[in-house]
Formats: sequence, structure tokens, C-alpha cells
Amino acid sequence: METLTRADLMSLEQYAEQRPAFRERVLTHKRLRTVTIGPNAALYFEDRLTVQYQVQEMLRIERIFEAAAIQEELDAYVPLIPDGDNLKATFMIEFPEVEERRQRLAQMVGVEHRVWLRVGEERVTAIADEDLERSDAEKTSAVHFLRFQLSASMIAALKAGADLAIGIDHEAYQFALDPVGSSVRDALVADLA
Repeated sequence: METLTRADLMSLEQYAEQRPAFRERVLTHKRLRTVTIGPNAALYFEDRLTVQYQVQEMLRIERIFEAAAIQEELDAYVPLIPDGDNLKATFMIEFPEVEERRQRLAQMVGVEHRVWLRVGEERVTAIADEDLERSDAEKTSAVHFLRFQLSASMIAALKAGADLAIGIDHEAYQFALDPVGSSVRDALVADLA
């Protein structure tokens, strides 16, 4: 997948003008890239467009216009763009009540290492938080960044129309979506070379 550079970004002024339409386009795009796993977890699969939106929003919110600071934002987010042989996702654990969230995140330590993806009989477990550790022995974070590294046979099977299943296999949280809906599956297959 094509990377994202400073040349691909809009200036703050351009973005202010184009933001409503761009935001609507991205939100529609994201709906086809979201997988809800059980009642409290979701994977938001990233690609070039979702990363561009995140960078543009950060630049807007923080009023960043200097070249070095823009590059820092790109350096932080560009690694979330899939490389052609993997899928990358933001993993969110969502409990609306603060106390319940605190308790459940303590029960779910290590859940980020128990998220899986399956094509046919071949299953891979996500590689979590390659940039920095987001959990400790007492609790996990509500947000993790995952990479699903796919084999050539998995990619070929997906491109040939095989079903995609995604789930979590942790003692405190076990849910699966089997199969993932065809529109989401097709959107994710487009990320693969």
C-alpha cells in the first residue's frame, strides 16, 4: 500500500475548507473497516485514508504547521498503514462506566495478545503494540495497535473469496465473528498486495 508523505497532506487552511466533506468520506470508509467483537471490543482496521484523516485531525487540533512537527505526526501514524502482506488495526476495549472499565481492564491483562484472525483453517494471532507496551501486570490499556501478519496462502485464499473470521480468545473475554461480513472482508482484502 502506498505510504503517506507531507506532500499528501492539506494545509491547515485547505483542510478547514475541505474537512466536512473529507470527514464524511472517511467516516463512511471506516464503517466498512470496523469489526465489533462481542459487546465491548472493536477492531478499527487502518489504511492510508484513515491514517491521513488522523494526521490531518492532529495537525488541526494542535495547530501544527512546522515541517518538523508535521513529520513527527507522520512518523507516529504512518506505521499503521498496512504493508501489503498484513492488516493493521486499532483495538479498542470499550466499557462506558469508569468503575466497570477499571475492573474489566484488570481482568483482561494480556488480551491484546489473544486477538486472532483466521482464513480457512489457518489462524494468526495479532502482534500487539510494536511501538510501546500499553499494559502491565495489573491492567491492560483500553487501546492497542495490532498487526496481523498473513501468510501467502492466507492472502491467496482471501483473494479467492475465502471467509475471514476474527476473534478474541482470552479467559476473561471470548468472542468471535465467524465469518466477518462480506463488505468488511472485501474492504480488508483491498489492503493486500
